[in-house]
Amino acid sequence: MKHLLKYILFFLFATTLGSCLKNDIPYPRIQANFLSFEVDGSLKSAEVDSVNKVVTVYLKESTDIKNVRVSAYSITPNSKISGANLMENIDLSKDVYVTLSLFQDYLWTIKGVQNIERYFTVANQVGSSTIDAIGKRVVAAVPDGSDTTAVKIQSIKLGAEGSEMKPDISGKTVDFTNPVTVEITNHGRTEQWTIYVNTTKSTVSTLRVDAWTNVAWVYCEAQEGKENGVEYKKSTDNDWTKAPENWITHNGGSYYARLIHLEPQTAYIARSFSGEDYGAEIEFTTGSSIQVPNLSFDDWWLDGKVWNPWAEGGESFWDTGNKGATTLGNSNSTPTNDTFSGSGKAAMLETKFVGIGVVGKLAAGNIFTGKYVATDGTNGILSFGKEFKERPTKLKGKLKYVCTPISHTSAGFENLKGRPDTAIVWTALFDANEPCTIRTNPKNQQLFNPKDPSVIAYGNVQYGQSVDNYTTFEITLDYNDTQRIPKYIIIVASASKYGDYFTGGNGSILYVDDMELLYDY
Repeated sequence: MKHLLKYILFFLFATTLGSCLKNDIPYPRIQANFLSFEVDGSLKSAEVDSVNKVVTVYLKESTDIKNVRVSAYSITPNSKISGANLMENIDLSKDVYVTLSLFQDYLWTIKGVQNIERYFTVANQVGSSTIDAIGKRVVAAVPDGSDTTAVKIQSIKLGAEGSEMKPDISGKTVDFTNPVTVEITNHGRTEQWTIYVNTTKSTVSTLRVDAWTNVAWVYCEAQEGKENGVEYKKSTDNDWTKAPENWITHNGGSYYARLIHLEPQTAYIARSFSGEDYGAEIEFTTGSSIQVPNLSFDDWWLDGKVWNPWAEGGESFWDTGNKGATTLGNSNSTPTNDTFSGSGKAAMLETKFVGIGVVGKLAAGNIFTGKYVATDGTNGILSFGKEFKERPTKLKGKLKYVCTPISHTSAGFENLKGRPDTAIVWTALFDANEPCTIRTNPKNQQLFNPKDPSVIAYGNVQYGQSVDNYTTFEITLDYNDTQRIPKYIIIVASASKYGDYFTGGNGSILYVDDMELLYDY
């Protein structure tokens, strides 16, 4: 009886990152999902996010976003749909909500994304035009002394593909002494746009510098067609260095330079130039070359049966799902002497099936920057992210991988069974007001979304086959903004990419060692 009670309690309370057990008794918890979604006039296949329960539809410019026909969709067998009538055309200029029901109700959001390319350029323009799609306003600039009664329009597109413009000023010479108004009509709806062309005394401007550690981004405006570039120097130097042309990206009269190989914590000055004219000089100081604690994974201590990835009595920067897995079992994220250098420790992350016979769940071996917070019933609550304010360019490290066939799957992932498991290492920087809360309870499920607006940069590497010997991996962080300063960093390694969905190969093992943040390109 003691052994039976032990296994029952183990099954109820074992919870890990990517493998938190759910109570399937007395009510089944099979989430009702969209399996596919198609509309007329789509640009590419819709994205179905079963974690956040969102369908994102990408529309061509020519599609009427307010009148979209759903051509086909499929949902989890035996589930029902209610809410918006998908048999009628839907307005995707705003979110559409439907409820899928299968034992429980699941509210889904259908989003429409339609990117419309808009541009306006004139001859001898300084910088780029400001196009306000909400206010229906365009502002462009030409050098002081230009004849604004005869401005040559080089290009104009303010509406979606297929729109009509009245009057049609494309390629014409127009009097911009006063603002010019045009009407843009598409799908029977007309918008009124106002266009301004102003003069400016400045023919070249240094707008701003975004200083990282070994990298700085210099944003400028100048008159299109001239020799436009950037010069820089240490604040203590006399001579300027011209940024090579392959460091500069031009977009009409706007351009930016990516300065690389700078020294950390050093004062520099940058300026723009256009021909023989110079913009303002901007002084900036580069950041620090900070490393995350315990990137070598040498520091561990054993608290009962829980292996913790930090020194005893020290500060925890990393954590694992071991607190859930060791309720009555053993840690599946542990230190190992099998290292890249032959000394110190490495992290060994093993995916294991947890349960009795065929009754149980898969627990993916993992390690992450953050904290295992609590157990919610039979589900986990974790905190992803530790404070971090620098902007690295890459994450480098060593790994090897024992890949096994996927032995266990959950609903929606059955087609993966028997295929090779996949290890993943990923990192992200974000500027939310607090760390990312991870919840695996289906009632309030919340997982990390790399497309969340708070995410500044993200990158990952994946391995779908065994790597017998330690090899170097390198993740390039893909930034969506060079100006925003992060508040937190997340680094995650898992032996099973789909461990969040209780899907992976029993016996897959990921070894990670000697990670390092890089700050240059």
